[in-house]
Amino acid sequence: MNRVWSLEESLAYTRWLATHHYENFQVVSFLLPKRLHQDFYNVYSFCRWADDLGDEIGDTAESLRLLSWWREDLQAMFAGERPKHPVFVALQGTAKQYQLPITPFDDLIQAFEQDQTVTRYRDFDHILEYCRYSANPVGRLVLGLCGYHDEERYALSDATCTALQLANFWQDVTVDLHKDRVYLPLGLLEKHGYPVELLFERKFDDRFRAAMREAVDVARALFLKGLPLADRVGRRLSIDLELFSRGGMRVLDKIEQQGYDVLTSRPSISKVERVALLLGALRRRAFSRNSQAA
Repeated sequence: MNRVWSLEESLAYTRWLATHHYENFQVVSFLLPKRLHQDFYNVYSFCRWADDLGDEIGDTAESLRLLSWWREDLQAMFAGERPKHPVFVALQGTAKQYQLPITPFDDLIQAFEQDQTVTRYRDFDHILEYCRYSANPVGRLVLGLCGYHDEERYALSDATCTALQLANFWQDVTVDLHKDRVYLPLGLLEKHGYPVELLFERKFDDRFRAAMREAVDVARALFLKGLPLADRVGRRLSIDLELFSRGGMRVLDKIEQQGYDVLTSRPSISKVERVALLLGALRRRAFSRNSQAA
């Protein structure tokens, strides 16, 4: 007999998942109001499950089957049916309370499905289209949880989320190679005369440096495009947004500082640098609010 999950049990489950997952990702910032913590846990748990169904199964056909099952449960939840899975039991109230649409959730599933069959991208248009499904929905869900549903903020959030996704791709080129995934556009590599086969040999040279320099410039431009979003939301969320953007740009700076060689060593941000980013964000946000008040 299938277990029937109560709301209380389901909320406890998503809270546990969000705070104990193996990635040790800090889902909820201490800057966010406590009243939003559980809702963030619920949304995160949906994303976490979908991601794991895509990346942790090890069998393409089975992953696609499970992702289809996950979509069916998502659709049933939005249709008002009583959910059976604890994630959807917890998420149903959140989606209703904050008027979250089904589209960003479904888009994320589509991205994980795409990961099963697409491992190369021809040009930046194609990789940016992928980010529309893999990254941008997360920012829109965060805005929705914080009460924002307008196109202006969505556009700025999309720029930031896409930039974060690209920064992660450029940081983890060698990590993705283990999964036979190449997110650097093939056309970009060809433009600089660098055969994609050399990536798998971890061959770093001036051709790769030129390609990575251009890729970093694309991501940095998107971060700068999205930065104004921090001035269009409440103070607590603005600090988080500032941290994400500055942290992503710091990763790009790290790539640049090591001569764009991400094949020999993975660029990372130290704890000291993270503290500096937090203090800088707090200072800039305080100054921004004081300027607006004046």
